[in-house]
Amino acid sequence: MPPLKELAKRPERLTSGHRLCAGCGAPIAIRLILAAADKPVVAANATGCLEVSTTIFPYTAWNIPWIHSAFENAAATITGVETMYRAKKKRGEIDEDIYFVAFGGDGGTYDIGLQSLSGAWERGHRFVYVCYNNEAYMNTGIQRSSATPLGAWTTTSPVGKVLPGKTQWRKNLTEIAVAHDIPYVAQSVPSNWRDLTLKAEKAFHTEGPAFLNVLASCNRGWRHLPADTLKVNQLAVDCCIWPLYEVENGEYRLTYKPREKKPVEEWLKVQGRFQHLFSPAYRYLIDEFQAYVDREWERLLEKCGETKK
Repeated sequence: MPPLKELAKRPERLTSGHRLCAGCGAPIAIRLILAAADKPVVAANATGCLEVSTTIFPYTAWNIPWIHSAFENAAATITGVETMYRAKKKRGEIDEDIYFVAFGGDGGTYDIGLQSLSGAWERGHRFVYVCYNNEAYMNTGIQRSSATPLGAWTTTSPVGKVLPGKTQWRKNLTEIAVAHDIPYVAQSVPSNWRDLTLKAEKAFHTEGPAFLNVLASCNRGWRHLPADTLKVNQLAVDCCIWPLYEVENGEYRLTYKPREKKPVEEWLKVQGRFQHLFSPAYRYLIDEFQAYVDREWERLLEKCGETKK
């Protein structure tokens, strides 16, 4: 990875002046990812917060060729462009090397767009898919998605006498990507810029499909202060709720191991969407949350060949 000073000198491919909320984790993550690209980039963007807020007509915050796709077909769109590029390069009509990337939120990735993404992975296109994962359908009103964790309040998993928030744990899409046997899969966060940038660089250099699942909090939906975005994201890592790891050609590697594994309460208590869990009626869900995280963390350590210290 280039030194920080060199990365800072690279052109901004997502500029300031967009309409994303103050404290939004998505633009932080996207700017870091695009900074890792050392060649021209073409992007497709599924419908969502990132798409809507960066391209309010007649303006755009993108300094690269950019295509708006529907919720369900960003992966199909960018792999279609990548296929055209390969054909033109084979005929000698294009001689420069170009990277292809698709961006989608968890709604457009975990749920609505999974069919086209799965197909693109299976076909083996050379492209990077980035899920900026804010754990709900934030753009349309904070509805639950299959990335929403257990116990979270959303407008479609409300808290009351009937429901204690969402009653299911989130889908493990990172492992679903691994099951497609693609060359590179990784999880990261914008709070660890070096980890994210290094993984993005690996993803762009991968010969074949690459997937980056990036936790990027929404302070409106998670109910935390805008200034606390990076703190909240890092807490997810330090509580082992969102482990940082990569799977390169089937080999698992842990890229960050907390010196002290913090209890999940530390992450839950700084977000308004989980405040009801601290009442006596729903306290049991915190215990279930902790037990699930502990099991998954131990499984990951085993896959990565790590021993518990």
